[in-house]
Amino acid sequence: MNSSSTPQYLGHPRGLFLLFGTEMWERFSYYAMRALLVLYLTDQVSSHGGGLGWDTARALQLYGSFTMCVYLTPVLGGYLADRYLGQRLAVLAGSLLMASGQFMLAVPPQWFSQPDLLFYLGLTALVAGNGLFKPNISTMVGDLYHNKDPRRDSAYTIFYLGINSGMFLAGIAVGLTIEQFAYQVEGQEYRNYQAGFLLAGIGMLLAFVLHFLLAPGWLGDIGLKRNLQISASPVLPLTAEEQSRLKSLLLLGLFTVIFWAGFEQAGGLMTIYADRFVDRELWGMELNPTYFQSLNPFFILVFAPILAGIWLKAGDRGPSAQQKFVLGLLFLSAGFVCLVLAGLQYQSVGKASLWWLVLAYLCHTLGELCISPVGLSMVSRLAPLRMASLVMGIWYLFIAMANKVAGWCGALIGTQQNSAEQMQQNAMAIFAGFAITAAVSALLLWLLSGRLLLWIQQGELNCQAKAEPGT
Repeated sequence: MNSSSTPQYLGHPRGLFLLFGTEMWERFSYYAMRALLVLYLTDQVSSHGGGLGWDTARALQLYGSFTMCVYLTPVLGGYLADRYLGQRLAVLAGSLLMASGQFMLAVPPQWFSQPDLLFYLGLTALVAGNGLFKPNISTMVGDLYHNKDPRRDSAYTIFYLGINSGMFLAGIAVGLTIEQFAYQVEGQEYRNYQAGFLLAGIGMLLAFVLHFLLAPGWLGDIGLKRNLQISASPVLPLTAEEQSRLKSLLLLGLFTVIFWAGFEQAGGLMTIYADRFVDRELWGMELNPTYFQSLNPFFILVFAPILAGIWLKAGDRGPSAQQKFVLGLLFLSAGFVCLVLAGLQYQSVGKASLWWLVLAYLCHTLGELCISPVGLSMVSRLAPLRMASLVMGIWYLFIAMANKVAGWCGALIGTQQNSAEQMQQNAMAIFAGFAITAAVSALLLWLLSGRLLLWIQQGELNCQAKAEPGT
């Protein structure tokens, strides 16, 4: 499964950069849609266009349910790839499903007597396609390297740059699109959300075409075989060492839920907050609230190489995986402290400075860099081969739970029946709750880090001892 004999770019197999590009355009598509979703649901409703006119709490609950399903279906997608499809076919099928979902959302609702039906069909196609795409492209990154290859963590950092390049382009591009293609009817201006969804669909088609054309030459046989065909013992129960490794992933997964429940407020509550309570004027221009969602990927593009270099230079003296998780939770807490301070400023002067939001995104981004690529790398390293894609899917299951929790928490901001002041106070209480929860979770994980390290070492030492007689 290793591709060390293939051409190398920047010290890595060229297949890594194909997966980089495929994931970049998929993330462009998804985050363009995500940047619009809550705004589209809550914006003004009219027979001429605009949004769907939903209540804020209902929209945030749907957002939580949708993003939960986005991370829930990779369990099934990983299982299907392991047993039936192979990873590469699953990625291609998922790309087509997601493109079709985006194009369904791009159809103007006023064209149909039952617009909600097509809207839900589009979301369903996005969920199903993501389930096939997400775990399998991440697993193929790990398949490019031997299990002990020191380049593996670096490869996932590079892959993560691809993810965030797409995300960075999405927030800006879709914000410009819905404004440049805005239209007026009877003196009323409407954001053109359908143009934004169409742009997202085009991005998804680019991901499909790129992978379809280049994968045979750039990936070789990686992703073609089902993992049960590759594994030497597909029907054996889990060994003691495999159980130790999976226990470590389970424990980290529980803390992952806490982190992502806070982080995913970016697409819901923080977007609503930016739209209604933040002074978005900068250099004489009012910023579209979707632009703030490009801050996270921008900061990742800036700081990911810096952190990767720090980890590499530190070597064995650097923080362990569980210590990086502790740092991630502390950064998350700091970001919500910034949002609490934004709320206090709003109560004082009537508007919160956009720089509090910028600082919050910066802190959350630093936390993400300590948790997300490290988590992906650990799953690829510790998961049993015969169920690699399934375990990757289960890892996304934790994120699915987090997104549903994020929707529940975000919906506590209230409904349109609440006054703006009450909704702002509710938002500040939610931010404070996340700040406290993340800080307490960081302390708890730090106290449990010794047990976690023991499980990881037991699994790896036992596997190494069994592998030595056959080497």
